[in-house]
Amino acid sequence: MTYQKSIIVLFLTALVFSCGPKGPSLDERGLIPLPKSVSSSNGSFELTSGASIQLIGDQASLEQLARYFNQSIKPATGFELEVGDGEGQIVLELFGGALDDESYELEISSSQAKISADSPAGIFYGIQTLLQAFPSQILAKSAQNVAWTAPAGKIQDDPEYPYRGSMLDVARHFIGMEDVKHYIDQMARLKLNYLHLHLTDDQGWRIEIKSWPKLTEIGGKTEVGGGEGGFFTQENYQELVRYAQERFITIVPEIDMPGHTNAALAAYGELNPGINLPDGDLSTVNNPLKGSEIDFNSKMIIRQPAELYTGMEVGFSTFDTDLELTYQLVDDVVRELSEITPGPYFHIGGDESHVTRKDDYIKFVERVQDIVQKHGKISIGWDEVATANLLPGNIAQFWAMEDNAALAVGQGNQILMSPAKKAYLDMQYDSTSRIGLHWAAYIELDSAYLWDPANYSPNIKKSDILGVEAPLWTETVEDRADIEYLTFPRLAALAEVAWSPGSSRDWESFKSRVAQLGESWEAQGIQFYKSPKVAW
Repeated sequence: MTYQKSIIVLFLTALVFSCGPKGPSLDERGLIPLPKSVSSSNGSFELTSGASIQLIGDQASLEQLARYFNQSIKPATGFELEVGDGEGQIVLELFGGALDDESYELEISSSQAKISADSPAGIFYGIQTLLQAFPSQILAKSAQNVAWTAPAGKIQDDPEYPYRGSMLDVARHFIGMEDVKHYIDQMARLKLNYLHLHLTDDQGWRIEIKSWPKLTEIGGKTEVGGGEGGFFTQENYQELVRYAQERFITIVPEIDMPGHTNAALAAYGELNPGINLPDGDLSTVNNPLKGSEIDFNSKMIIRQPAELYTGMEVGFSTFDTDLELTYQLVDDVVRELSEITPGPYFHIGGDESHVTRKDDYIKFVERVQDIVQKHGKISIGWDEVATANLLPGNIAQFWAMEDNAALAVGQGNQILMSPAKKAYLDMQYDSTSRIGLHWAAYIELDSAYLWDPANYSPNIKKSDILGVEAPLWTETVEDRADIEYLTFPRLAALAEVAWSPGSSRDWESFKSRVAQLGESWEAQGIQFYKSPKVAW
């Protein structure tokens, strides 16, 4: 080989290696949920303080998204990227098609990272993927000495299900504003788009209803274990709604009824069912509270306030389903909450109402559905509601009984998949878990991942499914550390179940990717459970 040829070979070799990816290729990054299509290329993109963000399309929508990107990266990088319509290294291109189209395309080259979509939501999800393509420290809360490089390649992506959610129970233990916002932030990172807030239960009523103030004045002042409880004012709630909307998450409020209502019955005893007195002996009644009524004809005393409850057992409470005042309460609650909830859904609960007679339960559910529809919302209820006649378009949330889900499907209604044996985040990982319950199952990370909603029940086809939701009940959860321990890493697994096609999901791949996501959680200070199933 001549000297000149040797120089040329060395030059070409150096050129190839200089264009090669620095570190993992794009398809080796810890991208969760797994995108539909990932193609890796040679080279990488480096984000520097001199970079800028170029906006193509609707400026108002894109400016908000650019601001979110800057806020996300600033603590770790120190960068405050300029934003405008001139050439930039980060490009956000909004075509302005269908707003319900959540698809996006991300293309990373050595000179720029470009996200294109038909909707602002698509751009937002592309931003989440781009953030995951950078080193895991990108979301750290303090400055990091890292080269902010992302491997080159192209991603085309869209979700498998339109509803991808999690439920946060703020009733058993009250969860305050900042912790709910923190939960919303982590949901957004995983491309989840619905937050179901379980606002009422036997142990506490957590949302202000201005026309029924004692619901929070009395019903909101305790919790499981006897703590001081708490509640959201309507202004607090609206702040959470706005915060979630900025992250393309829709809040679904739940008022659980006719059971799980002890806190409401403690606040307004006149909603209690009647209590039969032996032989009509009214002498056993000592000083009925003001507002109570004695019906001498039927020899009953009714409308006595319940005692506040701080235990964990369920199924003992019920509204009086024959009382018109009950439906006035429901109408007022649904009206006030619907007025400050821009999303389409209102969750009416309906589970574990063991002391409500079946006929009364059915009558109640059907009447409450009408009230919800009157106020412009679509009802969601736990799967027991399918024993009633569901209105067209209403949703049954499958958590326990496949037969109930089949009843909903038979009526032409869709299912929200939350099987307790797979999706309940409050279940213990194993018998050594420091908190949690295990009445449904022990749910290790692999169990939370290895299931397909479309094949879970022979009675439920993919076309019957609206989406997937991962509930976190809080009987044993008291603070953010408890939330994080039970939620992560399982919420990542369930987010991938909801977003990615079952045919493309692979446990071995997920184990590798979630280990990288764990590095990001550590950088953010998230106290997650380090499952022995993963080499963290």
